[in-house]
Amino acid sequence: MAANLDGQLVVAISSRALFDFEEENLVFETGMTAEPPPGVKKDAAYMKLQLERLDVPAKPGVAFSLVKKLLAFNDAPESAGEAASPTAPAQRVEVVILSRNDPVSGMRVFRSAQHYGLKIERGTFNRGEAPWRYLKPLHANLFLSAHLSDVRDALAAGVPAAQVYPHSVRASDAHPNEVRIAFDGDAVLFSDEAERVFQAQGLSAFQQHERDKASQPLLAGPFKPLLEALHRLQQAGTSRMRIRTALVTARSAPAHERAIRTLMDWNIEVDEAMFLGGLAKGEFLREFEPDFFFDDQTGHVHSAAQHVPSGHVASGVSNQLS
Repeated sequence: MAANLDGQLVVAISSRALFDFEEENLVFETGMTAEPPPGVKKDAAYMKLQLERLDVPAKPGVAFSLVKKLLAFNDAPESAGEAASPTAPAQRVEVVILSRNDPVSGMRVFRSAQHYGLKIERGTFNRGEAPWRYLKPLHANLFLSAHLSDVRDALAAGVPAAQVYPHSVRASDAHPNEVRIAFDGDAVLFSDEAERVFQAQGLSAFQQHERDKASQPLLAGPFKPLLEALHRLQQAGTSRMRIRTALVTARSAPAHERAIRTLMDWNIEVDEAMFLGGLAKGEFLREFEPDFFFDDQTGHVHSAAQHVPSGHVASGVSNQLS
């Protein structure tokens, strides 16, 4: 019988999101802009460098902590007093590399993962081609990449996706047994309906709109499926690993109520909710210490990246192409 990933949380991730390949990427970009000698491909210097460093483990990247902790759910036993279901999958989380790297450089990616004890066995290496098209066969719950175009395509295909900011501050090691993830609300967990009102008519109209519709749940945003998958993983429970989620939004009272009621309607709980009324999110996130933060607005992501691992969700009215 063919293998399948049914029932698992599937995270697809590019090599630059998982590992710090910024030095190597500079060589790649330099090669792509220069004219090589006849018969030599533009990525030759990059491939040569990766091959020379084959036995040198790459340093952890922006999403390394998130991946490492999620994979730890596969090693953790069931919660005390809870028998394992005979129909449950052998593991709860699958991480797959989806990379624009060439297959030769892919060897270093897998060796680096092995060095850190990350059980990652599957990957595609497409030598410059966009890898997002393989997300559907994987039934991926999340795609993380440094390439904005791949993120946009993934979101258009209905897969939760974010562009990692490679120079984000790395995650704290203060919570080794807890995966901490923070989400913005509008255009991330929720649709951009309310954000469109704010953009078109201003704050007062936005607050009145949300007050009038407080009892009407917001439509789902691109990251609702990921929050649902994390909720299922949390409910499965283990004695060693937990998930802690936070809603971190620029909303404030009275617009807070619709956000809370929407989560209640979805039957999904978050552990913390921060209604910041436009305050910069970075320092609040620094105190929460997430393994990753997702936001649709680049200004918020830049602010957050100074304190925590961050990614840009290129969806909603704030990211419409002109």
